[in-house]
Amino acid sequence: MWLPVTPSTEISEGALVAWSSGKLIAATSTTAPTSIVGVIRHTISSSDSDYADDRLVEVEVPIENNVVWEADVTSGLVAADVGLYQDLTNSLNVNRGASSYDVVQCVGVISSTKGLFILNIGTSGMGIIGD
Repeated sequence: MWLPVTPSTEISEGALVAWSSGKLIAATSTTAPTSIVGVIRHTISSSDSDYADDRLVEVEVPIENNVVWEADVTSGLVAADVGLYQDLTNSLNVNRGASSYDVVQCVGVISSTKGLFILNIGTSGMGIIGD
């Protein structure tokens, strides 16, 4: 989908983005899962010619449940984390040691610092928060 982004805001490709005042921002460690829309497709940099402009950006929006997202993890991801809900460290990384917002559910371990996660976001999220 093409959605409005907050002008003068840097966001990295592959970051989870969320609604804030009717425009997108990078998700944070305290962003509610229901306000997260999807994954931005291109980096927004301060060197972009339209950086300070109101514009639309391409966002990959999950249209079904159980969409799997590959993400970096703060550290220490282990097989026992599979099935657990976890929070974000920032828009690109999962915090395996936190479970207040439950933005993702671990479904696979690639390494101690990379895993596979189901996105628990938007209005079709699983509704699991704070277990």
